[in-house]
Amino acid sequence: MGISTEITDEQIAVVTMNHPPVNALPVKGWFEVADAVTTAAENGARVVILRAEGKGFNAGVDIKEMQQIEGFEGILGANRGCYAAFKAIYECPVPVIAAVNGFCLGGGVGLVGNADTIVASDDAFFGVPEVDRGALGAATHLSRLVPQHMLRTLYFTAQTITAQRLHELGSVHAVVPRDDLDDKALEIARQIAQKDPQVIRAAKAALNGIDPVDVNASYRFEQGFTYELNLAGVADERRDAFVKEGR
Repeated sequence: MGISTEITDEQIAVVTMNHPPVNALPVKGWFEVADAVTTAAENGARVVILRAEGKGFNAGVDIKEMQQIEGFEGILGANRGCYAAFKAIYECPVPVIAAVNGFCLGGGVGLVGNADTIVASDDAFFGVPEVDRGALGAATHLSRLVPQHMLRTLYFTAQTITAQRLHELGSVHAVVPRDDLDDKALEIARQIAQKDPQVIRAAKAALNGIDPVDVNASYRFEQGFTYELNLAGVADERRDAFVKEGR
């Protein structure tokens, strides 16, 4: 369990998240994702696949862990960890493919939104329920998946959107049966891995360079409002309510 990395013969790094029961990552887990992605590229991987074991891809931060930590250290740790993981994926010098199964919520959207290619199982769905948790974040990354007015409605209502709908919008590259998800991600990764690695790294840098939004600064701006809500006390109230609901 935890975060593990496997390197294939084609120099494809497969990073797997496995934090039962729902892949809600503890503070340590977010930093481990960041380290796994960064290390894979440093060790010569030509492509990175980010995937998960279990019921779903990612349920965001471990709110139960956060509420057990006194003071603000829990929220500070989670925010720093998310920032590090999202940044590592975006700035990874080689393409990152997200293979999404089941639910992808909150911080999971942050991971996926900063990936280069998204493939998903036909039961996958995405959402950012941050307003229900007294926090703000990952709108930066959701905005890379859906049009602006859809973004605002999804964000304000905490509704989810299916992988099939995102495929129709063009942000999810392919939707396949869950049993075929890993094979589909590997198929795309192999196509990329066959290209000249120096050219691919240059292409990744070039695409990041022409991105219309600085995702790191944008997400950091969002986090500032989360800190304000925590100081006001409302964020702690919403997280306590979530824990009491037993979800």
